[in-house]
Amino acid sequence: MIKKNIQAIILDVDGVIIGEKIGFNSPHPHPDVIAALKEIQNKGIPVSLCTAKPHFAISKEIKDADLDNVHITDGGGVIINPLDNQIVTQNNVPTESAVKVIQAFLDAGVYTEFYTVDNYVIQKSQAVDITQKHNHVIQAEPKQVDSLVEAAKQAQITKIMPIAVDEADRENLNKIFEPFKDELVMSWGVHPVILPLQFGIVTAPGISKKQGAMEISKATGISLEDTLGVGDSGSDWQFIEMCGYGAVMGNAKQDLKDLVATKGEDRSFVGPSVDENGILEILKHFELI
Repeated sequence: MIKKNIQAIILDVDGVIIGEKIGFNSPHPHPDVIAALKEIQNKGIPVSLCTAKPHFAISKEIKDADLDNVHITDGGGVIINPLDNQIVTQNNVPTESAVKVIQAFLDAGVYTEFYTVDNYVIQKSQAVDITQKHNHVIQAEPKQVDSLVEAAKQAQITKIMPIAVDEADRENLNKIFEPFKDELVMSWGVHPVILPLQFGIVTAPGISKKQGAMEISKATGISLEDTLGVGDSGSDWQFIEMCGYGAVMGNAKQDLKDLVATKGEDRSFVGPSVDENGILEILKHFELI
């Protein structure tokens, strides 16, 4: 029997509640998923979204499901309740480090964005097809500047996002980032609609989805031991590992499924894929809906 002690949920977004079927679960979740999240929230179980995207990219989901609590955005860079316009934590990337790493990616011809709390910025010369593809994910147009490096010197940056064209290219970007690993951290994410693109998530030292989950627990007063974490990519283990309960989507890689299984049969579950609204089966399995 599953111990019915889940008092909070932390959900990744892309690949978990947003998939690749445009008009079905993209660019926004299926209405049945929104209804389920709202039902759980109304029971007094806070549902926090956890994403590498900025808060304005998930504002519709938060409003539609009335998720009036804190959420993890920018890969842990910003912990925020957009409904109250309350920023709990804003972890800015040190300006000097930001300028250096942006310059290194641009010098290598890497498509690069940076994010502030309310905007994302690209260099005009890099406005290409990737821009349009990413606009679908972010659901907002970027601010375009003549020089990304000069703009970075004046901005409070919460995240830098270099984009690799595929998994092989990701290794090239890791090599470019190598000299900065003592100053910043980089993890990786994907979005099912625009694969094989790979998103580098560069944040301030110590900032991650793990740290974000700890901030959520502090803000809600609910122990992570009593929290269900759900994800689909390797970086999601950062927060799922901290949670007493874990679930993973059918579209996830086997290594994440194996990690989640280490929580034990009563505290873990592998659901169907995102494009089958697998999150609903996960919520049913844990008797949350």
